[in-house]
Amino acid sequence: MTALQGLRVLDLSPHRIGAQISQLFADFGAEVIWVEPPGGARIREESAFPFWGRGKQSLVADLRVEADRAVVRTLAEGADVFIETNRPGSLDQWGLGYAALKAVNPRLVYVSVSSFGSVGPYVDLKDYEPLVHAKLGVMQAFRRMSPIDAPPYVSVPWCSFPASQVALHGALASLYAREHTGVGQHVETSMAQAYPTLDTWSWFEYLIDQRWPDAYTRVNNFDDDDVPVGAFPFLLLVALTKDGRWLQFASVSPRLFQAAMKALGLDWMFTDPKWAGLPVFEDQARRLELWSLMHEAARTKTLAEWQQVFDEDPNVFAEQFRIGQRVLDHPQLVADGMVADIVDDERGPVHQPAPIVRMYNTPAQLGKSAPRLGTMSADQAAWSTPDAPVASVLHAPARPLLDGVSIVEFGTMFAAPNATRMLADLGAHVVHIEELEGDGIRMLIPFPEAGGAAVMQGKESLCVDLQTDEGRQIVYGLIASADVVVQAFRAGVAERLGFGYEKVKAIRPDVVYLNAPGYGTNLPYGQRPAYAPSIGAAVGIPLANTAGLAPERADLTLEEIQQAARLLTVGAMTSSAQADGFAALGVATAILTGLLARERGAGGQEMLTTMLNTGAHAMSEQIVEYPGCMPRLNPDPELKGINAVYRVYRASAGFVFLAAPIESEWADLVLALQPYIDLSADHRFTTVAGRRHNDAALGEVLEGVFATRTDEQWEHELRAANVSCVAISQQAPEPNLLGELGQACGFITTVNHPTFDDHPRMNGFMRLSDAPLTIKGGVLAGQQTDEILTGLGIGAEAIADLRARKIVG
Repeated sequence: MTALQGLRVLDLSPHRIGAQISQLFADFGAEVIWVEPPGGARIREESAFPFWGRGKQSLVADLRVEADRAVVRTLAEGADVFIETNRPGSLDQWGLGYAALKAVNPRLVYVSVSSFGSVGPYVDLKDYEPLVHAKLGVMQAFRRMSPIDAPPYVSVPWCSFPASQVALHGALASLYAREHTGVGQHVETSMAQAYPTLDTWSWFEYLIDQRWPDAYTRVNNFDDDDVPVGAFPFLLLVALTKDGRWLQFASVSPRLFQAAMKALGLDWMFTDPKWAGLPVFEDQARRLELWSLMHEAARTKTLAEWQQVFDEDPNVFAEQFRIGQRVLDHPQLVADGMVADIVDDERGPVHQPAPIVRMYNTPAQLGKSAPRLGTMSADQAAWSTPDAPVASVLHAPARPLLDGVSIVEFGTMFAAPNATRMLADLGAHVVHIEELEGDGIRMLIPFPEAGGAAVMQGKESLCVDLQTDEGRQIVYGLIASADVVVQAFRAGVAERLGFGYEKVKAIRPDVVYLNAPGYGTNLPYGQRPAYAPSIGAAVGIPLANTAGLAPERADLTLEEIQQAARLLTVGAMTSSAQADGFAALGVATAILTGLLARERGAGGQEMLTTMLNTGAHAMSEQIVEYPGCMPRLNPDPELKGINAVYRVYRASAGFVFLAAPIESEWADLVLALQPYIDLSADHRFTTVAGRRHNDAALGEVLEGVFATRTDEQWEHELRAANVSCVAISQQAPEPNLLGELGQACGFITTVNHPTFDDHPRMNGFMRLSDAPLTIKGGVLAGQQTDEILTGLGIGAEAIADLRARKIVG
C-alpha cells in the first residue's frame, strides 16, 4: 500500500501553494482532482508545473456558473480534503464555504490559505507573494542585497512554501485525529502567519533589544563600506574558484576554520602576531586585507581541485552555488534517489525532485504525468476511489489534534527541533534530548537562552550523556512508549550512539522513525556538516535572489568578486528566513505523513527527509527545467521586479509594490490611474503584447506617476479601486509581527519563559475550527530531567546519584 491510498482530495487552488499541498497526497497514493478555471490555472505556464501537477486529474469548472458549482459541491460531499486559496470567505456565496460543506460532509478536512488570514487589515489582499513580502517586512530584511537604494524584489518563496507546508501539517494532523473522532476540521493559515516558522532567533533578538537595549550590540555581517564585520563572513566564506564557480565554505568551529585556512595556504597567519585574534578585528583595513587574502587564495584552485581537497580532508568543505537543473544534479540527491524522471504527457521527460519524504514501507508511486487541461469532464466528474467506511462516532471533543502523540527528538541546532516545536503546538508531547551542557543553539547569540528559546517552545528537555550505557538505557525507556523518534545527526552517528532504526524498532516495533539529516544518511555528503548557508547555496537560494548580480566567470576582478560575494551572503538568508527553516517544515510534514500512515494501517516504519531535498521542493520554481519550458522570470538588474506591472516603485515618500499581471487587473489599474494619466490613450500599452514589448517604457511612465504621491496614499487609493498595490514596510518582520499588524491579525499571544518571563510569541501558525492549539513557552536545558526520570520509575536518590556522576543534567 501507499501511505495515503484511498483518500480523496479536491484542490481548487490555481497556484503553487495549493499545488504543493495536494502534491504530497498525490505522491503517496491519494486521488486528487484539481479544479481549474476555463482556460486553465495560471501555474500551467510555469516550468515547475509538471512537478507540482504530477499524479492529479484536471476538472475545468467555472465557479460563476451554478451547474459547475453543483459538480464541485457533489465532489466535495465525498472528499476527505478540500483545498482553497481564495480571499477568506469568498466561497461562502457559492455554497462552497466550510459551513456549507461541513453540513453535508462532517468528515471533511477543509484547508484555507490566504495572504494574511481572515482577521485584520489585509483580509482582502490578493494572493501575490510579493505583496506579503512587502507588508511583512521581508523586502526590508533583504534590503542589503539591493544594488540601488530601494527594497529589493525577493525571488525566494519565503512565504508561499511555508504556507503550503503549514497547511499540510494542519490537514495531516486533522486526518490523524479524524481516525479517532470521525469528524473533520477547518484548517486556516496564511502566507503571513506561516512565515515565522522560518525564524531562528530574530524574534528574541528583537525582544531583547526592546527590553534590554544595552544587553549586547548586534553586528551585521558587513559594515557601511561593505567590509566584513565579525567572524561569520570569514567562517562562512563565499569565494570564487579559478574557473569561475562560486563556493560556500562552512567552517564554523575553530578546528574546521583552521583546516580551511590550511587548505587556502593561509595557516601561517595563526602564528603571525599581526593576525592575533584571527578572524575578528576592530580595524577595518585588517578585515579587508584578510578577506582579500582569502579570496585570492581560493581562486588559485579550480572547482575540481577544490573537490579533491574536500575528498582528502573531511575537515574542509565548501558547497557549490547551484541553480536550475544543477541543483538536481547534486551528488547526494542522486545517491539518495531524491530525484525522479517522469514522462510528462505534453512535455516529454522532466527531471524533478522526488517526494519530500522517503517512506521505506509505504513508498510513493510516481510516474503519472501532470494532467492535460480537462482530463475529467464535468459530466464524468466522480471519485474512482471506493467510499471509506464511516466512523460510528461523530463528535469532536475539544482536544488538540496530536493529543497523546509522544515524540523523542535527537535534534541539534534548528531544523529538527523547530519541526517538533510546531508539532508540540498541535498537542504532541515532545522530549528534546540534549547534551549535559545543553544544545549549542541556546548560546549562539550573546544572551542566555536566546538562540534556542523559540525551538524549545512547548517541549520537555532531558539532558543526558548518551555516551554512557546508563544514559542510553534512560532514553530507551522513553522510546519504549514513543510514537515517533526523529534523529538529525550526520550519517552513522545515530547507529554509533545506539539509536539507529533497527535498535529503536527492537524496543518499539511500531515506531515512526525519521532520519532528518542535512545531506543524507550515506555517502558522498552524509558525513558533511550542513548549515543554512551551505544548503541554501546548494538549492539555489542566493543565486535566485540575486538574479545574475553574481556572475560565474573566471575573469572577475578582486573588487568584483568581493561585491558579488557580499551580495550572495546577504541574499542567502537572514536570521528570520533561511534554508534551515524550509528544512524544519519538511521534517514536520514527514513526521505527520508517517503518523497518519501508521494510523491508517501501515504500521511503523523508517523514513528519510533531508535539508537538501526539502530545499529542492521549496526552490522548485527555479530548478525544474526541460527543453521548451518557460524561462525563469528573473527580476531586472536593479531587483525592482519582473516587469512594469509586477515590481517596486518609488513614491514621493517610501516605496510601493504593484501587482497587476493579468488583463483584468490592468483594466482596473488603468481606471484607477485615470485622474493622473490616461494609459488607455497610449497605443503602446493597449494590448498584452504591446505592454510586453514596451515594458521599459511602461515602467518609466509608471515611475513618474507613483512619484507624485506617498506610499500610504497609493496603497489607500489603489486598494480601494481593487488594484493590488501596497506600501512596502521599512521595518523588518519582527516589529511588524510583534506590533500593530501582528496584533490586528490575531497572530500574537503571551507565554512564559524562565529567562524572558512573560513575552509575546506566535499564537500558532494556523487556526483550527474545532481543536485547540497548545501554545507554550520554551524551557531551559534539563528543566524536566527529574520529572522525566520520575515518570520512568527512577527514585529521587537514584536521580541525585545519576546527576552527581554526570549521567544526567
